[in-house]
Amino acid sequence: MSGSLAELQSTPGVCASPDPSTQNFIFQQTMFRIRDPVKSLDFYTRVLGMRLLAKLDFPEMKFSLFFLGYEDMKDIPDDEADRTVWMFRRKACLELTHNWGTESDPNFAGYHNGNSDPRGFGHIGFSVPDVYAACTRFEELGVEFVKKPDDGKMKGLAFIKDPDGYWIEILNADRSRQFAAK
Repeated sequence: MSGSLAELQSTPGVCASPDPSTQNFIFQQTMFRIRDPVKSLDFYTRVLGMRLLAKLDFPEMKFSLFFLGYEDMKDIPDDEADRTVWMFRRKACLELTHNWGTESDPNFAGYHNGNSDPRGFGHIGFSVPDVYAACTRFEELGVEFVKKPDDGKMKGLAFIKDPDGYWIEILNADRSRQFAAK
C-alpha cells in the first residue's frame, strides 16, 4: 500500500507537480462500442440509474454517440448546442458509440471486453451506497454477474456485465478502507 500522501506522490513514475498548463484538465469520458443502443441505454439508465446527457448523430459516417452521467435533469440544458458544450464539461461521463447496423447484423460477433486473451481493458466502476442491496436488485433484473459480493477473497464488491459483456465493478466507498494499509 502507499502509506502517506507524500509516499503516494513519490511513487516511481508519478509527476508530483503536474505542469500548470494542465490545471483545468478534467477526465471527461470513457467510451464503449456497443452493438444495440436500445439494450445498452436501457441497461445504463434503468439498471444503473444514469441519465442520457447528450446524443450526437453522424449520418455521413453512420454512427451515433450517447453520453451518460449522473446529473440532475434540471441542470441539463434544453438547447442542443448548449447541452453539448455543457456535457463536454462534465466529469466522468460514459460515451456509448453505436456503429449503425451492428444491432441487426447476424455476422457481427461483438466487441472484445478486454478480460480474455489478449487482455487489456478491464472494467469501469460504480460506487453505490449498499453493494448487497444493489446486487439483490441486479439479480431481480436478470443482470449477469461475473462476481457476487461474497464470492472470492475480496468481499463486499461485485462485478456485473453490461449487454455487450463489459465488466462493471460495484463497490462502496466506505468499505474501501479494507484495502488501505493497516
